[in-house]
Amino acid sequence: MASAAVASLLRSLHSIVGGLVVSAEESASPYPTVSAMRGDHPVPGRNSFAAANRIGELTSTRRGNDVAVVLISGGATSLIAAPLRDMREADLTALYEILLGSGLSIGEMNAVRKRFSRWSAGRLALALAPTATRCFAISDVPGDDLGVIGSGPCVPDDTTARDVETILERAKLLDRIPKAQREYLTAVLRGTIPETPRATHPAFAHVSAKVIGNNRLAVDGAAAVVRSRGNGMAIEIATKPMTGEASQFGAMIARQLVGARTRGTHHHCVIWGGETTVTLPAGANSGSAGGGRCQELALAAAQVLHDAGDQANGITVLAAGTDGRDGSTNAAGAIVDRSTWSAIAESGRDPASALASHESNGALAAAGALIPRRATGTNVTDIVIAIIS
Repeated sequence: MASAAVASLLRSLHSIVGGLVVSAEESASPYPTVSAMRGDHPVPGRNSFAAANRIGELTSTRRGNDVAVVLISGGATSLIAAPLRDMREADLTALYEILLGSGLSIGEMNAVRKRFSRWSAGRLALALAPTATRCFAISDVPGDDLGVIGSGPCVPDDTTARDVETILERAKLLDRIPKAQREYLTAVLRGTIPETPRATHPAFAHVSAKVIGNNRLAVDGAAAVVRSRGNGMAIEIATKPMTGEASQFGAMIARQLVGARTRGTHHHCVIWGGETTVTLPAGANSGSAGGGRCQELALAAAQVLHDAGDQANGITVLAAGTDGRDGSTNAAGAIVDRSTWSAIAESGRDPASALASHESNGALAAAGALIPRRATGTNVTDIVIAIIS
């Protein structure tokens, strides 16, 4: 995104006086006056905190006639995370870890995370005002809500402290989040600390924001490849996005595929896009490399395909993150078929135990089913591709 923006600005004879690129991997700067840093993802750490501080330094040097170009993609919530003033960095890290294993949707998680993060919920727009700000976002969330993408650094927050409290109470997390954050939330509810910036704040008069890419582009891109290489293979794009628990969704689509195969469907491709969730038991470490939502989805699908026996012949399922990462693991996702479950068992592992304990990574690795992690340069949530051959 940054490289494309630099090229466009130079073609239109703009001067690029400064900037910062924060990404999940080490990367070279796209222009001499723009620096590059690595943030932490999916849980913020010292790299994210350093990047957030650098953003603060940059915003303080803005001039009245500058134009700020802000490029947001999935992962920004963590990559540039830093606590609000008088809050500890360790508390923000703890909050992210708790939320990642909670089973909450991305919208609910970001409603909570943006409440306590320095540049979220429109606070970056406030720091840049009155500079004219142009925000372009690549969406990794259902519905392409600019307030959810990257936790909305440049747009107003339409959630309230009461909404955040309700989310935390419903998920039984209110007593688990750090004390300083509970006290902050209480202070907002009492009116002693102001709410996050609303749409009426004058800073937003200087901001324009739009979504320039989303999951549908990835799904359509996958379909285009099938058309060009599939020798007339029929293509079906799921009308509803992937949501809910990863294991349940994986099992559901595998049953659908087996049913289609039994009815005589063949030379057929089905593509889903979206983002599932994984709910970890209380106290589990979401930052471990036990697995990711795509790997758990794939392992659950592998179980159904195995149980279906010969009825699952010719069915192959790929599940992967479009950013080339699936959780805190060495994989982007996995490819499975009816033999995967047995291959795991033959390696000496118990695939059922791995699925139940959210340890899909090691199990799928034993079967040689993992897609290696790689940097794709984008993040538009996840994609699942199934082939019935």
